[in-house]
Amino acid sequence: MTDVQFNHMELTFARGALDDPVRADIDAFYGDVFGWVGKDTVVLDQSCHLLLAGSQFILLAESDNPIASPGYDHLGLLVDTFDEVDELLERCHRYREKDPRLQIKEYADFVVGPVTQHTFYVRYLLPIWFDVHAIRRAETDGADATGTGA
Repeated sequence: MTDVQFNHMELTFARGALDDPVRADIDAFYGDVFGWVGKDTVVLDQSCHLLLAGSQFILLAESDNPIASPGYDHLGLLVDTFDEVDELLERCHRYREKDPRLQIKEYADFVVGPVTQHTFYVRYLLPIWFDVHAIRRAETDGADATGTGA
């Protein structure tokens, strides 16, 4: 079977919510912190906005029925090391100093057996959170991270 991968996600906003100043603020944060590139585009005769992250992207569009995500719905962003998580968290803290609309949730490391996840959540102007994390697997005497030895 083909390896199925994520390509994109679409997030919808109320009509009129994605004006030029909001798009500029979105581009500034996600560009400064994650290195993503914002770009206007037209999809099905509607002006939309893309956040490009390499070959993946998030499409921002307006809708009569926009997404409502009052909980912790999120998209996970995996980085290689705990230090990278800490650096991104620091960038978020610095950004929040100039824009209090940025929300951050910090967590203690989550440990399950030999697996430790180092994480924080961040949300800025988009209707979902981003779970920024790195995973470390301890040496386990020949067993894999599930503990099965498979």
